[in-house]
This record gives sequence, C-alpha cells and structure tokens, in this order.
Amino acid sequence: MNYFKKEFILVVVITFLSVNATCQEKASSTTEVEKSVEVKKKSKKKKKKYKLSKIDLSHWSVTTPELNHKGKATNVEPPEILKYATDKRLTPYMYNDSITGALVFYAYPSNATTANTKYSRSELREQMEPGNNNVNWTFKQGGTMKGVLKVDEISKDSDGKPHKVIIMQIHGRLTNEQRDLIGQKDNNAPPILKIYWQNGKIRVKTKVLKNLDASDEEILHDEAWGDDEGYTFDQEVGHRKFTLEVKVSEGKLIVVLNNFDYKVYDNIHMEKWGVFENYFKAGNYFQSRDEGAFAKVNYYKLKVKH
Repeated sequence: MNYFKKEFILVVVITFLSVNATCQEKASSTTEVEKSVEVKKKSKKKKKKYKLSKIDLSHWSVTTPELNHKGKATNVEPPEILKYATDKRLTPYMYNDSITGALVFYAYPSNATTANTKYSRSELREQMEPGNNNVNWTFKQGGTMKGVLKVDEISKDSDGKPHKVIIMQIHGRLTNEQRDLIGQKDNNAPPILKIYWQNGKIRVKTKVLKNLDASDEEILHDEAWGDDEGYTFDQEVGHRKFTLEVKVSEGKLIVVLNNFDYKVYDNIHMEKWGVFENYFKAGNYFQSRDEGAFAKVNYYKLKVKH
C-alpha cells in the first residue's frame, strides 16, 4: 500500500513540475514576443520622427560664409543645390532639422562677403530660370514670397542685446543695358526691401528716392537712393514660428506678418522703383562682425509666385 502511495505522489510531483516548466516556457516565450513587438513599435516611432524639408530649391541659389577657391563667398546653384544634404560645401551652413523638417541656415562673421557689404550670409537667391541670374522680374510683373520660419538661435552683443539678422529681401538689379548706360562694372542695384529680426520683433526697411525730380538715368545710380526711417511691427515673435509674406505689384509693396498684421508701401518711391528688375532673397544674412557671433534661422515653408 505504501508502495502505491509513493508511486502516486511521485507521478503527481513529476506532472506538477512538467506543467510548471511548460507554463514558464510559454510565459517566457510570450514575454519575448511582447518585447519584440515593443521594440518594433519604438522603431516605427523613431522612423516617423525623421523629417525632411519640403522646400523646393529648384529655383534658388545659395551663398554661404565659406570662401571658395577664388577667395570669394561660396555660391551653389541648381541643380547642385538640390544635393545640399551631402554637399560638403553646404552641410555646415544649410541643413535639415530632422525632428521638425526645417531647413536651417547658419551664419557667422567670416571673410566670405559679397559686393557692397561687410557681412556674411547663408542666404537663398531667387532664380526664375535655374542657374541664370539674368532673368528677373519688375514690380509691374509682380510677385509674392511667403515663408514660415523662426530665428532659432542668435548670439548677443557685449551689452547682452541679441544681434540682428535679415531674414528676407527684395534686391534690385540693373539690366545689361542699364549697367552699360551708367558705366557700372556689375548689375548690382540697391535692395528695395530688407526685413530684419531685431530684438525679437520684425523690422522693415525700404529705399526712398532722394530727389524726386531725378532723371531716368540718375535714378539708376545707387547713390540716388537712401533708407527710409523703418517700421517695426508691434507683435513680438521672439524665437517662435511666424509667417511672413511679401506682396509686390505695380507701384506697391505689402509686408504681412502672421496673416493679419500689414504694412503697406503705396507711394511715389515705389512707383519710381519700377525701373529696376528684382529678385527675392530669404535665409540668414547675419548683421554682426563680433567675434564668436552667430545665428540659426529655420525655414519650415518657403514659396514664391509670379
């Protein structure tokens, strides 16, 4: 009798241990599956976070703060600019923010300056015909540039005040005939519009004709034009995203901040400016020569229409 009891107990113990081991094996297997699923989910989440810029660069060239082999500021045109993410000339100054999808423009004081300025830049230049600076537009033809951007980082001066940066421009240009008429070596004309980020606000500067009775030939000279007193929008954008739009038509220029705050220029100076060709600019035209100074401007959207 005792023999059968011992046998029975042994069978029960073996069965219990077998069942327990199987359960543990299943539990372990389930845990491994859950971990695998969790890893895949995390992997998918990480992939979703990586964003590329959606800005079309096919009609823009870019100038950077780096000297080229000729000792001048580096300039890259289409189609090369489309490979900015792998172009070693551009990657330090123009690159993607993979988290937000912004196109980042970085600039600092360097020796790579352009004509008529002491400041360096990481800035786009509109090219209506890719690779050709000789095709531009007039106020009569009109145009619109609209961007969503923010000044992500910017250094401060010795007084603790943020440096300023030009984030959008409309630059004038002489035709070849106008250039030859006034005996100028290049096609440069003044910028009719400069838009600054200054101490957290948006400030607009335009050109005014010094002598309204100037002849058609005199108007073409850079010294015929001076700066207006400027206009600063009331609202503060700081380091937040904001929308900026520039609208041009015959004799008229409108700057719009965040889709509701307007500054309209509808005057004799805009009418007289109609003699020039123009092109849009956008990016980071840094306005400091201080040692160690820098700025990062993030563009999330940028579109031009004519």
